[in-house]
Amino acid sequence: MDQPAPRLAVIGGGPAGLMAAEVARAAGVDVHVYEAKGSVGRKFLIAGKGGLNLTHGEPRPGFDARYRERAAQVGRWLDVFDGDALREWARGFGIDTYVGTSGRVFPNDRKAAPLLRGWVRRLRESGVHFHVQHRWTGWCDDGALRFETPAGETTVHADAVVLALGGGSWPELGSDGAWESWLRERGIDVAPLQPSNCGFDIGWSEHFASRHAGAPIKPVVAHWIDAEGTHHALQGECVATATGIEGSLVYALSAPLRDAIARDGAATLVLDLAPGREPERLRRELAKPRNGRSLTEHLRRHAGIEGVKAALLYEVLGKQAVNDVDALVAAIKQLPLRLARARPIAEAISSAGGVRLEALDDNLMLRGPDTPAAAGMPASGVFCAGEMLDWEAPTGGYLLTACFASGLIAGRGAVAWLGSNAMADRPAGETSPAP
Repeated sequence: MDQPAPRLAVIGGGPAGLMAAEVARAAGVDVHVYEAKGSVGRKFLIAGKGGLNLTHGEPRPGFDARYRERAAQVGRWLDVFDGDALREWARGFGIDTYVGTSGRVFPNDRKAAPLLRGWVRRLRESGVHFHVQHRWTGWCDDGALRFETPAGETTVHADAVVLALGGGSWPELGSDGAWESWLRERGIDVAPLQPSNCGFDIGWSEHFASRHAGAPIKPVVAHWIDAEGTHHALQGECVATATGIEGSLVYALSAPLRDAIARDGAATLVLDLAPGREPERLRRELAKPRNGRSLTEHLRRHAGIEGVKAALLYEVLGKQAVNDVDALVAAIKQLPLRLARARPIAEAISSAGGVRLEALDDNLMLRGPDTPAAAGMPASGVFCAGEMLDWEAPTGGYLLTACFASGLIAGRGAVAWLGSNAMADRPAGETSPAP
């Protein structure tokens, strides 16, 4: 069963896909959006459940640096559409934003739903067509796009395609990474998807896990050493889980910790459980007589250590070593936690890996499948955007900002390609681009 052929098929109804659709439709292109789930923007809504963190107020170039080794490439997207532009875009829906004490930017009502509803309404009114419960399953031999629907398989021929399929996290919301194999089959260079902004397994004792899973560990200062041997420190908070550790502080460090595990088989995260208390002061206070009090009470009174922090000391040092004041002070200031592995990608907030940026031109269009990047051969008419690209960023609004920006770049690229390519002058649907 064939469907009418759109000029531009946008596959994926997240922020990147919707932004590509908006840009293309504003240029007069006939746009059809295909979404695997029953409605668009589901992950966007979940991300905003505790307060939509739309972007971050950090000035550039510090903002760009959050994208690590992809800072230069993502920075070029931000030259076109940065955090300030995103805030102004939201204002177009009557949604004002504010910068929180952490630098994170939120809508004044902190809600995602009003923004998404207004956006989808505007897209529909502009003429964008939506097709939900259409799960893309790759290309047919003739280049048609293949979809699974409740009514069975259907195929679509399009003059250009924007793939905005998400990464591998939150698969229940549609980002299951199934597209990896379909793109590799077409000769596209795809970096393996990995968890990002994720927790890690440590392997607590049953005693610790049963009593302290879910307990916040705060405040602490995390110390780690990167691949170049440089020492780093960051203050924040995290949470003990049944298997290890997670939370905002851990998410911020997930990329270097994950890379260290891949390189060395394990990673060590060192926590200062008593920020602001010097070792000599702790040693002096903890050397005082207990006067019959338990060590747990002694730690609470003289070091401010209690609850899960005290349990961590027992877990790492053992019951005998905690009675050694020098060993105890050393552990309070430098508690080593051995991280065995990252939690599965399905549990991660986001993912790393994806279509390598080297496989795309400056408009985020896939190069010919068997064409070296420098050869400059004719392009494919297939664009990629959002989290399915090979970049990553910490939470805090950086993820969403780059998704919006890449969607805008891909949408503009599709408009330019449709306008300049010879196929723009022929009837729609005569052929369909496939890399």
